[in-house]
Amino acid sequence: MSDRSGIFAGDDPFAIARAWLAEAETSEPNDPNAIALATVDETGLPNSRMVLLKEIEDDAFVFYTNYQSAKARELDQAGKAAFVMHWKTLRRQIRVRGLIAREDGAKADEYFRSRSLKSRLGAWASQQSQPLESRAALLAEVAKVTAKQGANPARPPFWGGYRLAPLEIEFWADGAFRLHDRFRWRRTEVSANWEVVRLNP
Repeated sequence: MSDRSGIFAGDDPFAIARAWLAEAETSEPNDPNAIALATVDETGLPNSRMVLLKEIEDDAFVFYTNYQSAKARELDQAGKAAFVMHWKTLRRQIRVRGLIAREDGAKADEYFRSRSLKSRLGAWASQQSQPLESRAALLAEVAKVTAKQGANPARPPFWGGYRLAPLEIEFWADGAFRLHDRFRWRRTEVSANWEVVRLNP
């Protein structure tokens, strides 16, 4: 598209997303990789929460969680999800919708090993989304897990990643007088070519 230039230029939406995230990492004070992840439960009721995006691959967006959590159950049941990534400092956002698959192999092991020891032990201790008697009970479970797992815990079988392969990506940048710039990349399936259109603000 002739007027898709500057921050919107390029033929690869994943490269554009990585460039925007890299820019946000220099200006956003907290968690530039935070996304608001949206799912639906078995009744179709929507749910959303903040999650940290860990990688933008050549064909997917990757994040990690407890597979026994409400979000994981909803992701597995629906096989689809959406997220929005918003940066106040840049006055930009990226919206993504697509198909979900687990990232449950060597890449998940590698990422788990890269986390701090306390975060790895916390992953073992937390029964995410389940009722909790008290914070003291959680800390006691952390102590028990620490004694059992030691200084180099393996990735729990109930913890791993998800890859969101997008069917739609929208890049949005703030414009004067609320005349924002919006470009939507859309494809019918993950193997199809992208169609890019400018949208009204």
